[in-house]
Amino acid sequence: MAFVDRPDAGRQLAQHLVARNLRDPVVLGLPRGGVPVAYEVARVLDAPLDVILVRKLGAPAQPELALGAVSEDGVRLVNRPLVRSLRVTDEALAGIEARERATMEEQARRFRGGRPVEPLEGRTAVVVDDGVATGATARAACEVAAGRRPAGVVLAVPVAARRVLAELRRSLDVVCVQAPIFLQAVGPWYEHFGQTSDEEVVRLLERRARDRSA
Repeated sequence: MAFVDRPDAGRQLAQHLVARNLRDPVVLGLPRGGVPVAYEVARVLDAPLDVILVRKLGAPAQPELALGAVSEDGVRLVNRPLVRSLRVTDEALAGIEARERATMEEQARRFRGGRPVEPLEGRTAVVVDDGVATGATARAACEVAAGRRPAGVVLAVPVAARRVLAELRRSLDVVCVQAPIFLQAVGPWYEHFGQTSDEEVVRLLERRARDRSA
C-alpha cells in the first residue's frame, strides 16, 4: 500500500506538481473518488477546485469494464473493438449512454450548487483522479479539459498501471506517483479506500471555494 487514504495520496501527488511551476493552475477532480485527492492538490497549489464530469460506459455484465466514456461537454469515446468482442449492440450501448448522461446532469446540479464552471482559457488544467486502471475515463476527462482552450492539460494521478501510463503519455502530459507493472484495481494501493459520498464531494468543493474567497 502506497497511500494511507485519498488525502494522503493528494498531498504526495501535490509535491510532484509543485516542482512543475504550473501556469495559473485549475484543479479538476473526477467525482467521486478523485475529488478528495484533488482537494489536497488544489490546497497545496493554492488553486481553484472544480469537478470535471465524465462517466464511464460500463459493460452490461461487467460494469467496471469500460466500453468508453462520455462527458458533460459532449465528448464521446467508445472502444469499438471491445464493444464488438463483447457483442454489445448499438441499442444496448445507447441505453448505457443515456443513463450515464442523466446521472452526469444530476451531478452537475448537485456538486456545483449553482456555481459556474471554472474557466480554463489560458490556464493550466490539472485533471486529478485517485488512480488509473484502464485510462478510458482519464483520457475523456483530458479531452474535455482541452476543449476549453487551456494553456495546457496535465493528468495527475497517485497510481496507474505502467502499461496504461505509457499509452497515456504518448498523447498526454501525465504526473504519477506510483506505476506498478500489475494493477488490476486501484483500491489495494490504499490502506483506506472507502466510497466517497456526494455529500463529501460537495463539502470539499464548498470548502475550497470559501478558502479562495477568504
